[in-house]
Amino acid sequence: MPGAHRAAEGRWAVNWTGTAVMGILNVTPDSFSDGGRHAAVEAALSRARAMREAGVLILDIGGESTRPGADPVPAEVELDRVLPVLRVMAQENVLISVDTMKAEVADAALKAGAHLINDVTGLQNPEMVRVCAQAGAPACVMHMQGEPRTMQERPHYEDVVAEVYGYLRAQAVHVLAAGLPDVLLDPGIGFGKTRDHNLALLRALDDLTAGPFPVLVGVSRKRLIDFLAGVPEAAERDPGTLALHLHAARHGAAVVRAHAAEAHVQALRVQAALEFQA
Repeated sequence: MPGAHRAAEGRWAVNWTGTAVMGILNVTPDSFSDGGRHAAVEAALSRARAMREAGVLILDIGGESTRPGADPVPAEVELDRVLPVLRVMAQENVLISVDTMKAEVADAALKAGAHLINDVTGLQNPEMVRVCAQAGAPACVMHMQGEPRTMQERPHYEDVVAEVYGYLRAQAVHVLAAGLPDVLLDPGIGFGKTRDHNLALLRALDDLTAGPFPVLVGVSRKRLIDFLAGVPEAAERDPGTLALHLHAARHGAAVVRAHAAEAHVQALRVQAALEFQA
């Protein structure tokens, strides 16, 4: 695995410097920006291998859309989408994350070779915590106000930075005490937040990244970019995505999650070279 070495009890420890890229691989028919493009197994594998070859550290495979207004799908449907790709890529020297809200999906994915669980509900389900702890698997803890079908109806905070970052820190302490080996924290840009909420969180990233936990930022092709730059088509928002993710990297993000993963690897390498001082 890139940047990995064996740690205690046969587990892996992964180390990197700067900001790594988590490449998005949606194997759903209804993703908000690339729905259906990688639903076929061969198409998904081709995309996964291209990202790996470009230097993406983590592949994030998702079998259920979490776009605003999305309806849930049964666990068996989600697994039918995810497992064929996961089983192949688990043999091909790449770190694999599975983007799921369901403990039963996480359990099956980890048994099939996944290394990380990316839970947009922030591991609020005790069974998800148990599954990850039992497998010795780290997780990404994200903040979301509400749930995907309704999260953008009336988001409200008294102090969005204090509330979101306070929740993430407290949840990290909770799940680590329950047995998870490590966590990534994700402020959940676009998940139950207005444009102003999102901007406040991004402007205050130094607050979160100064803490002891690595931070993941994911704004790839999100509506925020349309609000800021007038880009109604999600698939055309990669330039705005890069701008926001480079900002996140400059302010300490350990990982950015992106559709245009190869472009991100290139841009982050250039930015790192500019900032390097011998």
